[in-house]
Amino acid sequence: MASFVLKTEKLCKSFSNGGRQQHVIKNLDLEIIQGDFTVIMGASGSGKSTLLYALSGMDKPTTGKVFFGDTQIQDYSNDELAVFRRGNCGFVFQSIYLLENQTILDNVLTGALIVQKNSPELVKKAKDLLKKVEIAEDMWNKYPNQLSGGEAQRVGIVRAVINDPKILFADEPTGQLNSASGQDVLDIFTEVHKNGQSIVMVTHDLKTALRGTRILYLRDGRIEGDYRMASYGEDDPKERRDGLSAFLEEMGW
Repeated sequence: MASFVLKTEKLCKSFSNGGRQQHVIKNLDLEIIQGDFTVIMGASGSGKSTLLYALSGMDKPTTGKVFFGDTQIQDYSNDELAVFRRGNCGFVFQSIYLLENQTILDNVLTGALIVQKNSPELVKKAKDLLKKVEIAEDMWNKYPNQLSGGEAQRVGIVRAVINDPKILFADEPTGQLNSASGQDVLDIFTEVHKNGQSIVMVTHDLKTALRGTRILYLRDGRIEGDYRMASYGEDDPKERRDGLSAFLEEMGW
């Protein structure tokens, strides 16, 4: 039986808004299974990104529990969370956040060297990953402002996966890319998922969501629907799109 890599119990997240409490995530129970490509969808304001940040330890829940395997993280201090994230989580955002004063290779290595101490082996791994996402060797000593948006996002993905995270979290990773660059980035997500990577991704885009194996639909901070698909490329593309479209239409998307 598949085991969960992440689980929540009665997860709640609230914010103070003009002296009133705004309840964004409401008593949410969820299990993320090892190897799933989970996509979180929903209308604007449904709590998608808030849920992603609570799951990943980037933000603390108001109440409830978050488990990574057998480890509870909701009561960790900020320093403990930072250490935990470095060793267990990878992040890809809509805004890429590469360090402008560091080369492409150094951007990939900076965070990884904090976790892994074998520098020569790690440098080789970084170079191999950059080649795999088609960042040529003559670009490794360039700086982020010399890259296209798609190239920068591919570097961001390498940075996110170099430590072999238990979960890769992504928040609208193709949101600022053109169609061709977005397609390239989605192909990389599909590839790392086929290699066993667990992924949790927020998106509002149907084409992006089609890459997942599980679609969670949020409404007002609660899971309204849960739809499962085969891994991308293992079923008929039209049936896949039609099935997901029908589910989203049922959800009111």
